[in-house]
Amino acid sequence: MSYVPAKVFFTSGWGVHRNELGSFEKALCEAGIQSQNLVYVSSILPPHCKIVDLEYGLKKLEPGAITHCVMARVSTNEHGRIAGAAIGVAEPADRDRYGYLSEVHKYGVDEEEITEEAEDLAAEFLAASLGLHFDEDKAWNEKREEWRIAGQIVNTQAFPCVHTHKRKCENTKWLTVLSAAVFLA
Repeated sequence: MSYVPAKVFFTSGWGVHRNELGSFEKALCEAGIQSQNLVYVSSILPPHCKIVDLEYGLKKLEPGAITHCVMARVSTNEHGRIAGAAIGVAEPADRDRYGYLSEVHKYGVDEEEITEEAEDLAAEFLAASLGLHFDEDKAWNEKREEWRIAGQIVNTQAFPCVHTHKRKCENTKWLTVLSAAVFLA
């Protein structure tokens, strides 16, 4: 029996704690997915999978449930370091085709930069997974703000979270930043 998600929502969070795992837990709490048994999956957005808003998605979660997600996550204990994570989505206009989710996690980037990279990678990886040639410079239509891959329109968006490690203290603190695509039945 196969499981193909019908819906997906996007969430993000950040947390600071004296140890790395604690900061990750706090980031999960801020994202609202701390009570899930998260199972990381690769990056395919199923055909007909509907993107729903965060509030709706969080209401559908049951504590302790096995919950599939694509997650971008980065941690640092370096004071002043900027950490960013983003999930990019490339969704074909033809809903009978699958889409692609990219995960980007980097240091020293702003929200605009990581958003653009996540969207670009999602479009590029979708083309590659479909065996299509992709020329980033020719595929992007600046005027229409859309991708065209093999003549097909692909819509992209990204869900970033960027934060700066600001807590300098005697006991080194950890910062974790995450962004996640959470699948629902």
